[in-house]
Amino acid sequence: MKHLSVLNKYFFKYKRYFLFGILFILLSNYFRILSPQISGFVVDKVQQAIAANTGAEFHVKRVGSYDILVRQLVLLMEGKTLSLSTIVVCCAISLLVLAILGGLFMFLMRQTIIVMSRHIEYEQKNEVFNHYQKLDINFYKTHSTGDMMNRISEDVSRVRMYTGPAIMYFINLAATIGFSIFFMLRENWLLTLYVLCPLPILAVTIYFVNTIINKKSEHIQSLLSDLTTTAQESYSGIRVIKSFVQEKAIFNFFNNNSELYKKNAVGLAKVEAAYFPSMALMIGLSTLVTIAMGCVYVLNSATTNVTAGTITEFVIYVNMLTFPVSAIGWTASITQRAAASQKRLNEFLQTVPTINENEFASKETISGDIHFQDVSFTYPHTGIEALKHFNLRVHQGEKVLLLGKTGTGKTTIAQLLLRFYEPDNGKVLIGNKELKEFSLHSLREQISYVPQDVFLFSDTVHNNISFGLKERATAEMVQKAAEFASIHNEITQFDKQYETMIGERGVTLSGGQKQRISIARALIKNPEIVVFDDCLSAVDAKTESEIVKNLSTFLEDKTALIITHRIFSSITFNKIVVLENGGITEEGTHEQLLALNGYYAELYRHQLQESKQ
Repeated sequence: MKHLSVLNKYFFKYKRYFLFGILFILLSNYFRILSPQISGFVVDKVQQAIAANTGAEFHVKRVGSYDILVRQLVLLMEGKTLSLSTIVVCCAISLLVLAILGGLFMFLMRQTIIVMSRHIEYEQKNEVFNHYQKLDINFYKTHSTGDMMNRISEDVSRVRMYTGPAIMYFINLAATIGFSIFFMLRENWLLTLYVLCPLPILAVTIYFVNTIINKKSEHIQSLLSDLTTTAQESYSGIRVIKSFVQEKAIFNFFNNNSELYKKNAVGLAKVEAAYFPSMALMIGLSTLVTIAMGCVYVLNSATTNVTAGTITEFVIYVNMLTFPVSAIGWTASITQRAAASQKRLNEFLQTVPTINENEFASKETISGDIHFQDVSFTYPHTGIEALKHFNLRVHQGEKVLLLGKTGTGKTTIAQLLLRFYEPDNGKVLIGNKELKEFSLHSLREQISYVPQDVFLFSDTVHNNISFGLKERATAEMVQKAAEFASIHNEITQFDKQYETMIGERGVTLSGGQKQRISIARALIKNPEIVVFDDCLSAVDAKTESEIVKNLSTFLEDKTALIITHRIFSSITFNKIVVLENGGITEEGTHEQLLALNGYYAELYRHQLQESKQ
């Protein structure tokens, strides 16, 4: 339960709903709890009429034992000479009015408590999603998408069941039991003790079963995350699955996970099933005790002052307790599941991002002057040392080409520049300031980055290109960016042109089209610094040449880092850097590196030979 204490801030925020909900629950139960007294009064009146006809002795129930509203009704009817049928009709109407009032306040209690739970669910989902966006890239490399989706959907939904139905039924349970026991004790305390004697056994049963439910719920939530992850990966990789004809193998894998989840869920259901029979048994015993002891008391009514009406009241009270008491198990189960889910949410929300900004972070316009000073970096999740004492100076407006084989640290340079990671040693500066002195939002807003792994949203072409500017992007700006990326002509051939939906992750487009739309998305921001990370690998040579020429014009007054495995002869680079094993092995202009006759010269001759074939 301690894990659920973090929800108190929401109860305080929505205290108006919460307090009014409690009031409506009390009023609803109060009007319902008067019904047994009226029923008992009618039974006594009927028995009194029978006794008068047969000449038998009958002890009438004292008026003072009724609640104030029922007492006024009884005094009103006894103050007048009314027939038995009139009294029964009046009591029937009273019962109907009480039922209507009870139902009205029950409706209002749901309109407050349940509505409050929906507000809390909304707040929690926003809190979780907002925290997802604050976490750094390393978090996403060590956590599965399925698990993250499960936390924001299944876990939050289970917590909502606690903040809504569980809270409502618990307060309703307390009110019903409180009112019932109060009136039962006031009527006959000894008979009340007999009626309630089976309930402590029920409480002990609930305690032990709850402990089992809590452990099983935590395990089931973990299994559900694994199941969700398997499904998500299967959906995302469906083309790979089909191309390798692995549908059956993937199905078997999913089926095994699903079977494990089913076994544990069924096990939990079996444990929960023990609640209801045990509660029905205890309620049945209470009813039996009520009738048995009531009969003894009625036979000795001259000394006990217990009438048939009293027994009727007690039986109705016991039956009124049936649902609330049976709901103890259900409410406890919901609470235990919510506690297990909230524990997972708390663990996630307490995850602190490693990339932070201080309260005095600068939001000034950045320059294009970049300086890597003795930078070393090792990926924390793999232990791979990507950069070793790396030094690079890029002056404002310079174009730098970064070349190297796979795993030489090229992409790491781009990610450090965007502060996706912090260097283990050394500094990365823009102008004369370290990156950590800039606001993350301001820094990333002024740098355009096209990653190797192109990602497009399931939206229109226009919205994907204008993603970095949103509503500030005009149709002309979008078209101009598309022209620079050499994708405009192909977009105009789509049925809806820029309003064409491109499907999840751009599934309806070719690899080259996705890359070029991603480039257009970067260019429309008109940034100070541009970083392209091998983003032309899926386009043909002719299109690549066209894009590079357009980029040469666009990048004329901008600082650009272009990471690639090919040499772009259409762009005059101020500096070409060749990396190997996390360090620089060659650095200089095109002519200087050709004269050096190293890796760059070899790659250039190889590429030149390919173009002639």
